[in-house]
Parts: sequence; C-alpha cells; structure tokens
Amino acid sequence: MASKNPIPMKIVLFSWVSFFAISTAIQIGINYGDQGDNLPSPDAVPTTLQQHNIQRVRIFNPNLSFLRAINNTPIEVVLGTLNEDVLTLASDASYATSWINTNIIPFTNVNFKYISVGNEITFPGNYANSLVAAIQNLDAALKAANRPIPITTAINMLSIEVSYPPSVGRFTDDSAPIFRSLASFLNTNGYPLLVNAYPYFAYLGPGGVRFDYALFNTTDVVVQDGEYGYKNIFYAMVDAIYAALEKLDAPDVRIVVAETGWPWSGNDVATTDYASMYNNNLIAQLTSTTGTPRRPSVELETYIFSLFNEDLKPEGTERSWGILTHDGGEMFHVFP
Repeated sequence: MASKNPIPMKIVLFSWVSFFAISTAIQIGINYGDQGDNLPSPDAVPTTLQQHNIQRVRIFNPNLSFLRAINNTPIEVVLGTLNEDVLTLASDASYATSWINTNIIPFTNVNFKYISVGNEITFPGNYANSLVAAIQNLDAALKAANRPIPITTAINMLSIEVSYPPSVGRFTDDSAPIFRSLASFLNTNGYPLLVNAYPYFAYLGPGGVRFDYALFNTTDVVVQDGEYGYKNIFYAMVDAIYAALEKLDAPDVRIVVAETGWPWSGNDVATTDYASMYNNNLIAQLTSTTGTPRRPSVELETYIFSLFNEDLKPEGTERSWGILTHDGGEMFHVFP
C-alpha cells in the first residue's frame, strides 16, 4: 500500500476565475446540494451560478423555487428524483406522469439536460430492482408530453466488482442483470449513464493508489493496460465502467461523470491545497484531452462536487466539499 503521508506536489496554476471562464468551453458543471442551514435561498443560487459563469448544474431533487429562478436562463440542469420515489415511479405510471407534470411541464424554459432517477442506489435491493421500470415510466411520460429529456441514473464505483486494470471492469454478479437491462435501454435511446467517480476515496482505500496518480499530478504512465496507458486514476475509473458496459453489449453508451471532487477538511489529505490541486488539475486534464484512453474521441462531461459546503451532513469530510462559502465567496483558489 502506498504511504498515506503525501509529499508536496506540483500544482497546476489555474485560478478559480480560470475554472469558471473555461467551463463554458469544455463540458464541466457543478453539483448543488442543499443540506445546509446557512445556504443562500434556492431562488438566489442561479444568480450565483451566472456570476461565476457556471453553465451546467446538477440538483438532487426537484426544488421548485430553484427551477422557477433558473427558468429563462441558458444554464443546463440535471434534475434528480429522490431514491424513495423509485418504487412508486416504477409501479404506478400515473405517478410518473404526475411527477413530470409537477416538476418538468411548468418550466417550459428550463434547459433540462438529463433526469437522473435516484443517486447511488444500492445493488441489490428493492430500489435497484425497480430502477429500470421507473426510468421507463418517466421516459414514456416525457415523450407523451412532448418533452423528450434523456432519462438515466447515477451509480458509484461500488457497482463494479473488478476495476483493475480497467479493461477487466465488470459489474457485480448481483447487479449485472439489472445493468444489462439498463444498458440496453440507454443504448437504444442514446442516453448516457451517470457515474460518480472519486479518486479521493480510491486513494484512501486498500489498493495502494499513488497520491500523485489520484491528483492528476504525474506525467508518467502509472498503469499500462494493454494498449491503454493511464496517468491518472480518474480516467482509469471511467474506463473500467466503459469496459463493464462493453461486456453487457452496450459499448456505445456514453458516460457522464456526475460527481467528482476532493474535500478540503476532515483528515490530513483533505486540505484546501489538495482540494484546489485536484479540481484545477482535473480541469486542466479535461481541457487538454478530449476523452479517456479507451474513448479518446468522446468528450467526458463532468460535474464537480460541490457548489457549497453543507453543514447538515454528517461530521467529517462530508461537510467540506464546497468550492464556495455560503455567501458566495471562494473557499480556496490557486494563485498564478
């Protein structure tokens, strides 16, 4: 296992101003969570996004105040359903129609990019067993309303049984039948799969991941996987999912990274320096290359976690992922 006492690393010199300026040119967005008691009101958040030139945002549940405020702006929105709604969405098509009528139809000028049915649903389980039916019911309701919006879900890396090297990536035996059905639906409709990929957690895990490999901070190929060379674990994680999809006969399903980031407090590797380093190096990587080694011509749309710190989450690093303070100031930046 690699040492968990990291040495100082070279920082790619991008300011947060640079981040927000280039986010329009490449496919980078932000996650907006609302589990805090000191956050701006939801109807004020679109203004914050525009002030920082953020063009894409993901929210985890239908916040009607936020949707009303973001109406008539060019900002693209990834809208999530609650996990606890999955069972009813799957079993009751009329509920799916009602959900669409409440959360989509009134907002004719919101630029909905995707709808994510649930987030990090556990496989196996009742929610997982109902996931595809819920997606299909919402998709049918949207098409009936003439509001075609891609429907998908967001998974985490725990859905993968093996991910090293990336080419052997495969879904767990318990989840493979559901993922086969899901992948077939996504492939047929041309919808993406959302993936939450956190090199931070991979580094803290038992695999002995190099710190510079987690932080996009080496120019060396760390993992050679056949014809594919990996200089960062972020691309390796994404390509492990691509390899798993190929094994389900769905090689054309595009991956969108719905969450990635680095906490700035909570342990000795969760610092403002490392959080700034990770996010800025991520941006530099996405700017300099189109896609992953396995999908070099496919742009990797990515959403950083997260916009604000959320003080109602459990203690520890969970509260410390925000790039902005509750009043809109920068949590950290990198000086050029």
